[in-house]
Amino acid sequence: MPLPLYRSDPNYIRPFDNDVQDVFEPSKNSLFQQGRCARWLLLDDTEKPIGRIAAFYDEKTASNNTQRTGGCGFFECINNQAAANMLFDTAKTWLTEQGMEAMDGPVNFGNRERWWGLLVDGYHPPCYCCNYNPPYYQTLFEQYGFQVYFKQFTYRREIAAELSNKILEKAAHTLDDVGYTYDHIRRDQLDKAASDFRTVYNEAWGKHVGVNPMSEKGAQKLMNSLKPILDTKIIWFAYYRDKPVAFWVNIPDVNQLIVKFMDGKLTWWGKILFLWNRWRRRCRTMFGIVFGVTPEHQKKGVEAAMVLHAARLMQRELNYEDLQMNWIGDFNPKMMNVARYVGGRIYKTHHTYRYLFDRTIPFERHPIL
Repeated sequence: MPLPLYRSDPNYIRPFDNDVQDVFEPSKNSLFQQGRCARWLLLDDTEKPIGRIAAFYDEKTASNNTQRTGGCGFFECINNQAAANMLFDTAKTWLTEQGMEAMDGPVNFGNRERWWGLLVDGYHPPCYCCNYNPPYYQTLFEQYGFQVYFKQFTYRREIAAELSNKILEKAAHTLDDVGYTYDHIRRDQLDKAASDFRTVYNEAWGKHVGVNPMSEKGAQKLMNSLKPILDTKIIWFAYYRDKPVAFWVNIPDVNQLIVKFMDGKLTWWGKILFLWNRWRRRCRTMFGIVFGVTPEHQKKGVEAAMVLHAARLMQRELNYEDLQMNWIGDFNPKMMNVARYVGGRIYKTHHTYRYLFDRTIPFERHPIL
């Protein structure tokens, strides 16, 4: 349905159909165990599709909010407010019937690192599984009554740029502590990497509103999903006396490696092209998925020391030209500071909106962490 909307947009990259369809496959999305989803197409008088939307909820996320909150996403629409309103109304009605009192959008029926937020600034080619949309979508959402719940920034940094003295000074405090060690993952130790990731993730992120703790099975599933595209030298952990206390997870931007050359389908030729491009190191963008430090090791320079170790290896051995640090919410000033002091600048801005069904309730933005 969306393809005609982007026909003249040189920055648009059609995602793999399976990456979208898997969200709505119960056997591949565990949220169906505690939630539901529905999807709609909007047709014009000639039966031509002019819009689409999905609505969904899961009980854990819904109950973590003051108002029981579901989500809507995978929204596409012609530049017509009445058409957009019909789609939003349909999602709202369905969510109301499920006992929801608010909806966030456009969001994913799944983890936040994929298909999350509305692009409102920085219309550059999207990274893998990141939302990209026409500029007029912002008007469609806001005219309907959606309000900004939080902003999420993508920071960009050139790999060759020198690290600031501030990083070096902050890292020095931790580098002198022999209890800390830093290392990238190994392909023959992915089970350990998954376990270490889960440990840090649950301590650093699992207690935040809207973020569900990660199970052992979930960590293994995540690592297995990354396995075909892993560059082990750009996924780093910090340890304190052998316990994982921080991670910095990056992947090559798969959109550059293969997705932009396909037409939504990964063919046998595409797989060969992917292997060739990866072997020739033709991907120049490193895509930061997530960065986390456990609470007891924050403000100690751990993140700076880990970045320092990683940067030295990247500049010496790897061919990446830039790093895009994805998904840093404006409710997390600590991580915004980390992105800035490693030399990042805001490159893209997405909005996550919330719409309260009871319009008399005062709207509140996401609390600052």
